[in-house]
Amino acid sequence: MLPAGARLRRSEDFRVTMRRGAKAGGRTAVVYVVKTGGASSMAGFAVSRAVGGAVVRNLVKRRLRAVMADALATIPEGSHVVVRALPAAADASFAQLRTDVLGALGRAEVKANS
Repeated sequence: MLPAGARLRRSEDFRVTMRRGAKAGGRTAVVYVVKTGGASSMAGFAVSRAVGGAVVRNLVKRRLRAVMADALATIPEGSHVVVRALPAAADASFAQLRTDVLGALGRAEVKANS
């Protein structure tokens, strides 16, 4: 799981990341990455009601946190990442979600570095 200090919590952090960050998407999620120059990398998750009911949304959030817990170690220090789940995430298996998020994260990182 993501350590508590590695999670984006403030709405301003989400807003800045989603507006200024590099974006890449897949079938189940859209990933935004922005370089902040801070000391630590952080991730946040946006799972709307369009994904499903509360039980489904919470399942998708738990899966996204598990995927990003491993991925945060591989991204550059000072990066903020927001993962926005799409409705297809509700029906995706963990393996499909992981593949889609990691692929989108890689593409967004390339865009952020250019």
